[in-house]
Amino acid sequence: MEYGFSLQLRSNRAILAPPCPSFSGRKCLLFPAKSSLKTGSQIHPLLSFSVDISNSTACKAVRSATSVETTEVTELNWDNLGFGLVPTDYMYVMKCSSDGIFTNGELKKFGPIELNPSAGVLNYGQGLFEGLKAYRKADGSILLFRPEENAMRMIDGAARMCMPAPTVEQFVDAVKMTVLANNRWVPPTGKGSLYVRPLLMGSGPVLGLAPAPEYTFLIFVSPVGNYFKEGLSPINLIVENEYHRATPGGTGGVKTIGNYASVLKAQKIAKEKGYSDVLYLDAVHKRYLEEVSSCNIFVVKGNVISTPEIKGTILPGITRKSIMDVAQGQGFQVEERAVSVEELLNADEVFCTGTAVVVSPVGSITYLGKRVEYGNSGVGVVSQQLYSALTSLQMGLAEDHLGWTVQLN
Repeated sequence: MEYGFSLQLRSNRAILAPPCPSFSGRKCLLFPAKSSLKTGSQIHPLLSFSVDISNSTACKAVRSATSVETTEVTELNWDNLGFGLVPTDYMYVMKCSSDGIFTNGELKKFGPIELNPSAGVLNYGQGLFEGLKAYRKADGSILLFRPEENAMRMIDGAARMCMPAPTVEQFVDAVKMTVLANNRWVPPTGKGSLYVRPLLMGSGPVLGLAPAPEYTFLIFVSPVGNYFKEGLSPINLIVENEYHRATPGGTGGVKTIGNYASVLKAQKIAKEKGYSDVLYLDAVHKRYLEEVSSCNIFVVKGNVISTPEIKGTILPGITRKSIMDVAQGQGFQVEERAVSVEELLNADEVFCTGTAVVVSPVGSITYLGKRVEYGNSGVGVVSQQLYSALTSLQMGLAEDHLGWTVQLN
């Protein structure tokens, strides 16, 4: 089957038409050639071509047409890349109205978005976000790590927040297109990753407390280095016993935006005292571990690795889930259960997991003025072992027998 595509420029965005069968009726997208991807460039040359997609996906068609982009190198100091926003070239936007069906997603030039002052996300916090990473392999190809898990978690979170959500296929397709469009911003192998941030928000206007009449799904990306300035070096946590991240029956188990605003106060106080972050206890007994501001927590004792069970107040982290599987595969006994603060203080080793940090060893815990150090404040053996195993999979340095990675090109 031969399709003729023409690339058109509309409001500084490239659009490839007509609809492509492999994307269930949504428009295929094409990105400008590398000559137009210079930072600050306003030039978007027009292209037209034909491509046979009878036995391929739309991503392959786009990749074939834009392969010249892969040769350009973005001028960044990759060796000193922190975890902060670096404006890239494109973002993905898809909307749905009250019918709950998302259609006609498209790539737009990265930049500010327009929202009604009465948008549901601005007035009532009706919003979710996800986070995942793209890594560049030594051969120049790009890997995503378990994007379908992020899609399913967004669907679960949307149900809790009374929002429609993109399907798993729509979510993964959109992530692929956004990463490919920003190919030149994926760091070289071993220099970091491209952080992918999908957002789902009530963008329609609403004055009374109610679900919004319109929703926007948006993805932007940024090259990043380590989340904590310490990198894989141990971080220092303080156990919070006044503020709580989540309560039973609340939204702590979904990745809604309000969960993160609520931890800023305690986190700010902790960082002013020299701590890296805050570890929260449960709101009922004030004794059992929940999670760090944006990470899950693990406690190691002998050959047993324990982590708080998912019971509605703890985010079901994808890195958490992956680490548990990797640890079991390496012979550790992994337990999901209530973990007391006393067990934490008597542990052999403690580490955090999350998309941003991957695995972050904990060098010390401070609780009610008492400081406990682990492994002479060095990187624990278990933390190092699991970090190496997971990052080797994510970066394509080890063979993926689990089918967790998705190669884009």
